[in-house]
Amino acid sequence: MAPAPQIAYFSMEIALDERFSTYSGGLGILAGDTLRSAADLGLPMVAVTLAYPNGYFRQTIDANGAQHESPDTWSPAKLLKPVVSRVHVEIEGRTVRIAAWRFDVVGVNHDIVPAYLLDTDLEENAPEDRLITATLYGGDARYRLAQEIVLGIGGGRMLEALGYRSIDTYHMNEGHAALVALELLERTPGAARESLDPVKPHCVFTTHTPMPAGHDRFDTALLASVLGPEPTQRLRRLGLIEDGTLNMTHLALRASRFVNAVAMRHGEVSRDMFPGYDIAAITNGVHAATWVAPPFARLFDRAMPQWRRDNYQLRHAVGLRVEELQAAHAEAKAALFAEIHERTGVRLAPDVLTLGFARRATAYKRADWLFHDPARLRALCAKIGRIQVVYGGKAHPHDEPGKAGIRHVHEARAALHDVLDVVYVPNYDMALAKYIISGVDVWLNNPQPPLEASGTSGMKAALNGIPSLSVLDGWWVEGCIEDRTGWAIDELRDESIYEKIEHLAAQLASAPYAYGEIMRYAISANGSFFNTQRMVQQYARLAYTPHPSTGLLPQPVLPAAALR
Repeated sequence: MAPAPQIAYFSMEIALDERFSTYSGGLGILAGDTLRSAADLGLPMVAVTLAYPNGYFRQTIDANGAQHESPDTWSPAKLLKPVVSRVHVEIEGRTVRIAAWRFDVVGVNHDIVPAYLLDTDLEENAPEDRLITATLYGGDARYRLAQEIVLGIGGGRMLEALGYRSIDTYHMNEGHAALVALELLERTPGAARESLDPVKPHCVFTTHTPMPAGHDRFDTALLASVLGPEPTQRLRRLGLIEDGTLNMTHLALRASRFVNAVAMRHGEVSRDMFPGYDIAAITNGVHAATWVAPPFARLFDRAMPQWRRDNYQLRHAVGLRVEELQAAHAEAKAALFAEIHERTGVRLAPDVLTLGFARRATAYKRADWLFHDPARLRALCAKIGRIQVVYGGKAHPHDEPGKAGIRHVHEARAALHDVLDVVYVPNYDMALAKYIISGVDVWLNNPQPPLEASGTSGMKAALNGIPSLSVLDGWWVEGCIEDRTGWAIDELRDESIYEKIEHLAAQLASAPYAYGEIMRYAISANGSFFNTQRMVQQYARLAYTPHPSTGLLPQPVLPAAALR
């Protein structure tokens, strides 16, 4: 039997631990959950990201709904292990030296996936270079390109220096890491460097965004200045400079033997965006043991004791007693409301229908869409009674439309305070997410289709028996079974969101046992499938290991939900 391949996972952001902010949203959370499941499965993986001692940012929101940012600092020296190896890269003609910190992701069977966080804050570096790895998604295009040089080129060199010399697969999680392909090409002798063919057998690529603006592009003047004239010329000879610009996604696509989108619908959109490329679909998941709230974990431990080692055991949730699920939910809801009171001073009522909406605040996710028809919403509340809505999410410091969405939520809260309660909990992070995704009654999601590549917050909610009320986009196309795992919003009808809230509120009020059955089915149908254990196993089978007889990768298998 051939030895297991060694896999290097490169990601600009990875949510490794609640104690430090090395992630901004779903991409980083997905990366962290991937590593946790890889460790659970004993997959021979190593990960590379940047250290970001200033974090992403801490969010405060004033009384008018305006977001304010401050550094979310932490000390790698207090939480991580230093490594002795040093490497360097060339940036703007200067030699930039790179150190690394190690964080071990430990699996359920004590297997380890080491993650290396690269750091340029060294005395021997120029002052501006010491800041390259300081802040996640900070600065301008020059700063972003410098970070991607450190991640892709520096990360490849760091793994070599650390002795990882038998890596078979380099997994680029989004285009930020694409320069690792250029580093691999540099190791290729002679004329072979003039083609990406030598690199292609060793690279796989996951694209996460269906929005053209979400794909990094750098013009040739900036490339020549920051990356250097010779690498820029090589990119030109490889045909990767188009209209004077390097598209990092195109580099990753051209350099990879396997490319995938992160949901079936996203696969269709990606194939339209990038015609000529064979783009598979491996639907995202979440790490079950991380996102199941304590009362549900205790319930699962009694009824399905092996669920952490085998997430498919969650199918057996169909046998759980509804009363047990309702008790667990009541406990999780009380914990959420206590946390909200601690953070904001707001007290919410436990017996009131509570919707949750928490994710990265950006325009296409439409945080304020619930309020697009205030008169209709007011009439709805008059009919079904008071409702509560819990919000959370950060807008990128440069994302003015995203910030405007937060302000609009606050304005709507003031205008409708007599019929509903809205609380926007600031500084949304992993710790807060665990409370919200398990403590609300219904998970609300209304992105503008087809711009939701996957979305994972509703998957986390489903693990805790929380049904989704969502537009049919991303993963919900596969996960929605009407009136069983949740409800679909008709994007083409503005009234649909209000009609569905009225429908589900009537169900919850008149048949609480039936709501318990929906909770049970959400765990069984969606929790058992939309997890990173299943997802990582698909990557191992489809992306990381060539077919033993032909050397070709097998075609992806559609998830069971897609066959309905």
